[in-house]
Amino acid sequence: MTIGIDKIGFATSQYVLNLEELAQARGQKIEKYTTGLMLDALSITPITEDIVTMAASAAQEILTEDDKANIDMVIIATESGIDQSKAASVYVHHLLDIQPFARSIEMKEACYAGTAGLNYAKLHVEKNPESKVLVIASDIAKYGIESAGESTQGAGAVAMLVTSNPRIATFLDDNVAQTRDIYDFWRPNYSTTPFVDGIYSTKQYLDSLKTTWAEYQKRHEAELSDFAAFCFHLPYPKLALKGLNKIMPKDMDNQAKNQLTDNFDLSIQYSRQVGNIYTGSLYLGLLSLLENSQTLKAGDKIGLFSYGSGAVSEIFSLQLVDGFKGMLRSDRMADLEKRRALSIGDYEKLFYEEADLTEDGSASFDTYATGDYALKSIQNHQRIYVRNEHD
Repeated sequence: MTIGIDKIGFATSQYVLNLEELAQARGQKIEKYTTGLMLDALSITPITEDIVTMAASAAQEILTEDDKANIDMVIIATESGIDQSKAASVYVHHLLDIQPFARSIEMKEACYAGTAGLNYAKLHVEKNPESKVLVIASDIAKYGIESAGESTQGAGAVAMLVTSNPRIATFLDDNVAQTRDIYDFWRPNYSTTPFVDGIYSTKQYLDSLKTTWAEYQKRHEAELSDFAAFCFHLPYPKLALKGLNKIMPKDMDNQAKNQLTDNFDLSIQYSRQVGNIYTGSLYLGLLSLLENSQTLKAGDKIGLFSYGSGAVSEIFSLQLVDGFKGMLRSDRMADLEKRRALSIGDYEKLFYEEADLTEDGSASFDTYATGDYALKSIQNHQRIYVRNEHD
């Protein structure tokens, strides 16, 4: 029995901040973003769009009624939690009308938790081969206005259905993980935006990659040339490119090197337009690679490097199966081009908007564009979500 990813869906905000606008407003050259970060635009969420609405929209894109009748676990990985007690997956389970006898949980470890969710899902399906597990990585990367991280914000959710006999890719059971107790990026409960030691975090990302890759090579006698492509966590694509160059042997065959480099470029196409989506960034890279590559084929191995500040890192691999292209889309970039462009003034309005609660803990919101679902209001401290009726 093989276990892996059967379907992948993605959702993001309906609003976009083009980095040309941000560069002009902040007195920067656009090359600082397009070349220095390898980013072109950022998805920005209004108050009516959150990790629940994006998660539900991403899953709705891929799930059939049969899937919903057979899913018996829903996992949401996030570091943008909306409640300290109630898991976001409980809301999503309800919005998607998944059968009631399912386990719903939320996982957290910075940007790494999506990988933990996949591992848990795999173990569950091993014991229950007829089960389907919905794993969703959903986040809003939000930094301060005019902060160093402002140009690497973003928002989005990647939904993955884990099953036996998957139709996209199988897990190869070669995971190697590493944990180190550091403060490179963190957000205490009392802060709405994170604290970041940017230079230190970059060094930790690259060192975690280097040392985890060395251990992976040692355990599995692996070489980079074993992989047709390698996907990375993408806080911003330029950092991942540095990572690829760090583990690429200097004497590597040119054909293999060119293949890895070309596939890396394909893996960052969506992230260039969306920005950092924390737990989903690695898997948005995987989706971008699969949907844009014309050369990948069944049997190809794809390496993945997952990293979450604090810090946990993991390297593992997938193998593509026959017919995987039939489970993917070819028009996703057109969806991204439909987002509504924000002026700097509109972007800052959305950034600062918060729920204005009445004495009984209620709030209503202006109407904004969202995906398939929206946060309609807060009533007595309870979040009220609705399904949008699109034309």
